[in-house]
Amino acid sequence: MLPEGVDELLPPEAAQAEALRRRLLDLYWAWGYELIMPPAIEYLESLLTGTGRDMDVQTLKVTDQASGRTLGLRPDITPQAARIDAHQLRREGVSRLCYIGGTLRAQPEGPAGSRDAVQLGAELYGHAGVASDLEVISLMLASLRCAGLEALHLDIGHVSIFHALTSELGLSAVEEAALFDALQRKAGDEIAAVLDEAGVEQAEAERLSALAELHGGAEALERAEQVLGWAGPAVAGALEQLRAVVESLQAREPGLTLHLDLGELRGYRYHTGLVFAAYTPGYGRELARGGRYDGIGQAFGRQRPATGYSAELKALLSLGDGPEAPSGGVLAPWGEDPALLQRVAELRAAGERVVWQLPGDTDHHGCDRRLVAHNGTWELE
Repeated sequence: MLPEGVDELLPPEAAQAEALRRRLLDLYWAWGYELIMPPAIEYLESLLTGTGRDMDVQTLKVTDQASGRTLGLRPDITPQAARIDAHQLRREGVSRLCYIGGTLRAQPEGPAGSRDAVQLGAELYGHAGVASDLEVISLMLASLRCAGLEALHLDIGHVSIFHALTSELGLSAVEEAALFDALQRKAGDEIAAVLDEAGVEQAEAERLSALAELHGGAEALERAEQVLGWAGPAVAGALEQLRAVVESLQAREPGLTLHLDLGELRGYRYHTGLVFAAYTPGYGRELARGGRYDGIGQAFGRQRPATGYSAELKALLSLGDGPEAPSGGVLAPWGEDPALLQRVAELRAAGERVVWQLPGDTDHHGCDRRLVAHNGTWELE
């Protein structure tokens, strides 16, 4: 029996997952992203540095018998990648990293979420412009198509707008959490009530309340510029970035459905700019998500511009029409003939799947050919 939210992959799904993993790693390599393999467990203070309470409550904790210190099982690989870039590699200029590895969460994300996800993703460090956000978004879309998902829908937001509008209001942690929750649910009356109780002036309250209504296609950006264009340089800069991203994606991805949502605050506690998520029809959860998180490296002593995305391999496997597991093979009769042993070794070295048929075994084990002795040689039949 397995814990709730924990599953396992059996044949042939496990082989299909591995085939998809290899295809994704080839894709990342083709884009210039270098593979990292962070540890599944770290000292808790290192694992949670710079991530905030969200990661803390999702982290399963154990005591290290060797040191007596508390260890954490990683629920997310993104902070580990940031640590590696800032503390281990310490490169100058642009650095591109990718990963595919297991994670473990204390609670699933949503009713159908997995607690033992296989997380995949890519991170780009050292570039602060819109171009790096666009590169990561393009790679995310390419990764989903690599998994066989074609009908894609992209949601885009910008958490800097919310940060800029709330930064000078003096909201308590409780008030900000209540405002965040109401905004995520687009609950206009609750947003107004929270701001009124916090004593926020009417003009500022109206701008914050407007975030719940500023969503839709590219026209939502025009409405946002009318409503928020005079709210200050930080908001104006965020809207300018959004317009640049939208115009570029419309040119690069003419068949992609774009949706803007300025009230979308996914991961706002450590994201600092553009945020995005990909969806597909018939699946109620996001396929992949990401965004800019320029501040996370500061906790490791080296603040760097950063943007990236992540997805869950098993979810993509269940939804997409990805690569099939290798099929067929060669069935070899059990024996000690040196010529037979050499022939089996040669076939395997050439990339063939060769299965020994043990004495008394009548199963073909998925093989579509067999080795047969013919005039002193072993030939495929």
